[in-house]
Amino acid sequence: MEDSELSAFCVYLQFERRLSEHTTSAYRSDLMAIREFSQKPLIQLEDADIRAYLASIHEMKSSSQARKMSALRQFFRHCVKKGRLERSPMDSIQRPKTGQRLPKTLSQGQVESLLTAPDVSTPLGLRDRCMLEVMYASGLRVSELVGLRLSQLRMDPGFLLAYGKGKKERAVPLGRTAVSWMERYLANSRPALLHHVVDTVFLNRFGVGMTRQAFWKIVKKYALTVGIDRSRVSPHVIRHSFATHLLNHGADLRAIQMMLGHSDMSTTQIYTAVSRERLKAIHAQYHPLEGTT
Repeated sequence: MEDSELSAFCVYLQFERRLSEHTTSAYRSDLMAIREFSQKPLIQLEDADIRAYLASIHEMKSSSQARKMSALRQFFRHCVKKGRLERSPMDSIQRPKTGQRLPKTLSQGQVESLLTAPDVSTPLGLRDRCMLEVMYASGLRVSELVGLRLSQLRMDPGFLLAYGKGKKERAVPLGRTAVSWMERYLANSRPALLHHVVDTVFLNRFGVGMTRQAFWKIVKKYALTVGIDRSRVSPHVIRHSFATHLLNHGADLRAIQMMLGHSDMSTTQIYTAVSRERLKAIHAQYHPLEGTT
């Protein structure tokens, strides 16, 4: 059973920090797991309780441990701020070391194959092509893509307004190709899918907005169609590819940060590591002395 402090924290996350319901649910799930392990209300947890819980999950990936610890840190920070606690029991707990994992990306050729996979002679195929083009042109998060509204489109100047984490607004350019596909979709496909007045841009066969899970399945389907390893493809991989390909072609890192909606430059800098890995691979493949003894 969820305790009152956890309920208050989740309300704070959703309505003050304006996090999505999905993110809030993930925090709640992590904190409930700790509460069930300790059999104590969260606000009564002490350093020893938290250490015992961390010992019980030591075989989990370090990134999973770090996520659960982050949930605890934020919960107790909120309790201290609200005067419910004098100090956070997390103050004496060290953060686990996590290795930097490079994001998966597709090559430009693979992206082109994926983009051209849908059958654009059908309303659903044209919709899928438009969604893939917009995601690759803009680097939107999948939640931003499926939640896109007609009122967010600015077709004449060629950009859209995206609302990312914390409902922060940013203007994202689309480019001529994506604008062209969007115009085709709005003129030919969306009216065929529309059953009643709705502001959502991308509709499913029932005339309502698509879910993140539905688009994830669409991406996997087309990856299978063009022979790309399904385990390497997801909507987020397309977003990673957008950023990496821009950087490879000389885009400014600050501009990429703004387009992706990252609040911290350190999050965007991971793509410089991806670019370096690409340069190393090119060097190893083409330098005349590589592979010689």
